Amino acid sequence: MFSYNNEFQKGFNICGQPSSEFVEFFKHHQKKHASVLDLGCGQGRDALFIARKGHTLLGVDLAQTSIKQMLKLAVRENLNVNGIVADIIDFEADDVYDVVLIDRVLHILQSDKILKAVLEKYSYAVCNDGYYLIADTPKNQTLICNFFKSLKQDWEIIKNKKGFLFAHKIKR
Repeated sequence: MFSYNNEFQKGFNICGQPSSEFVEFFKHHQKKHASVLDLGCGQGRDALFIARKGHTLLGVDLAQTSIKQMLKLAVRENLNVNGIVADIIDFEADDVYDVVLIDRVLHILQSDKILKAVLEKYSYAVCNDGYYLIADTPKNQTLICNFFKSLKQDWEIIKNKKGFLFAHKIKR
């Protein structure tokens, strides 16, 4: 049986470099010292990059090994990163964030119903004028897009490109 925990024990950077679309977003993101929630952060490929840009980050992942690896690098580089070992289905965000990021995790969920529940749950963790950044398999693109369209009064889709959907929570 496949286990990310076992996979991460093979070494660091198993998932590669930060997603180029996220790199581009944070290159142009205006807010200094943004608070970011990275759901399914793995070893921190996106989290560490984002923290190096001066942002505060909370990473959540089911694999204890990956959280330990991410935190070890964060301490070494003196980055403002925290990590929690938890399943994103069960984790309860106790704050709101400027950015909520989910990079290639949703396709692992067992059903579309669970995927929609996760999208909804964390939409409440995005502050007004904040962003929800999602990368996933193209097969989920329509479902994710339709979720945000159903919330049209509060959200604007700012990127809908093969495998990526970025939504902006409209400031009220």
